[in-house]
Amino acid sequence: MSLLNNKSVKKVRAALAEAGFDDTVIELEKTARSAEDAAKSLGVELGSIVKSLVFAIDKRFVVALLAGDHKCKEENLPRAVNLEGAVSLPGAEAVRGATGFSIGGVPPVGLPDNLPMVIDTTLKRFEVVYAAAGHPHCIFATTVPDLKRMTGAIVSYNISEPI
Repeated sequence: MSLLNNKSVKKVRAALAEAGFDDTVIELEKTARSAEDAAKSLGVELGSIVKSLVFAIDKRFVVALLAGDHKCKEENLPRAVNLEGAVSLPGAEAVRGATGFSIGGVPPVGLPDNLPMVIDTTLKRFEVVYAAAGHPHCIFATTVPDLKRMTGAIVSYNISEPI
């Protein structure tokens, strides 16, 4: 059975269609569980991979969409999403509970509407970027302007730094 018919992947494909975007989800032979794995599987630059990182600011979950070759400047995250509080990394069960997806496959679409989201502006270096599509072997291609339109995320120049 193709992973394109996996429940989580179908949720992403439906979210793309509902937002008015083409279904560009592809199934990879090799894993895309990490940004490094995804870049190798696709034969693209690490920075063109969108990392969907889930953080908690106090008890509020937020999603940071970062370039694969950057890490989050956690101290700047609350201000970027207009929240206050301490930033922490929730465990795998909490991420699944907050997003409906498992770590390694958390997409930028198909998430609950109440999750604040921010996009790392360094992704704009790439004409095409690649995001998780609900499963560690599935991704979809998009552009940063389309990513912003489909997610409603804030774009920030101050949430990441090179690894």
